[in-house]
Amino acid sequence: MSPLPFAAILSEIDQSAPFAPEPERRRTRYRTIWISDVHLGTRGCNARLLIDFLDSTDSDTMYLVGDIIDGWRLRRRFYWPAEHNDIVWRILKRARRGTRLVYIPGNHDEMFRQFAGLNFGGVEIRRKAIHETADGRRLLVLHGDEFDAVMLAHRWLAHVGDVAYGLLMRANHVVNVIRRRFGMPYWSLSRHAKHKVKNAVEFISRFEEVVAHEAAMRGVDGVVCGHIHTPEIRDIAGVAYYNDGDWVEGCTALVEHFDGRMEVLHWADEVAARASATRAGALAA
Repeated sequence: MSPLPFAAILSEIDQSAPFAPEPERRRTRYRTIWISDVHLGTRGCNARLLIDFLDSTDSDTMYLVGDIIDGWRLRRRFYWPAEHNDIVWRILKRARRGTRLVYIPGNHDEMFRQFAGLNFGGVEIRRKAIHETADGRRLLVLHGDEFDAVMLAHRWLAHVGDVAYGLLMRANHVVNVIRRRFGMPYWSLSRHAKHKVKNAVEFISRFEEVVAHEAAMRGVDGVVCGHIHTPEIRDIAGVAYYNDGDWVEGCTALVEHFDGRMEVLHWADEVAARASATRAGALAA
């Protein structure tokens, strides 16, 4: 699929009203927000939780750290519900409100990499970026597929794995539809399965070490990436490693507070806590 249909989609969304308008809600403001692996254009994208996140937070800078749109899946079958329009509309609106937006395409939205260095509607497209935190640390920001041995050596195998992953995402969706009907919070079947598989755990650990080593070689203090759908904050041989997770399995974002402190927000937990507080307030009244 050529990049032109995607440019047309973004142009159309930029001019259209959202299906679900932004509610009047107090937003928690951060210095910086990082999100990645949204996979718009797939049924696995947890649009409901991401819309809630976007309606509840704001920042001076926002990084979109790749795989925002899933070109691989759209190439096989076009799927673009109204909620996915709402997400792109909200992100583009942030740029109009003055938020600096930096988009670093990943392997699933690699069709945008050819536009690196350009600015579309206030969105800067970069292959990678250097972010300076409030406390003066320099962080390399990239998607991370550059360090995935499967992606580099066996691209066909990566596509086969993507099909299998899609089947797991469908099962994840069915499980959570049932859980919602019984008033239960979001739970990630796929993340649970991944943590139970020894090879997946070893792959994640090796990936984190390779990315941290690359950051050290470039002389920065840390690295922020996505790609493996595993949120993390850890020190690896003196390098700060941050992974912002995803909005398919864990529904997480990485944020920087105004003092430079970094935190991973697990949004399903945030929503569950808010609902619990609302119920407690209603009972107290």
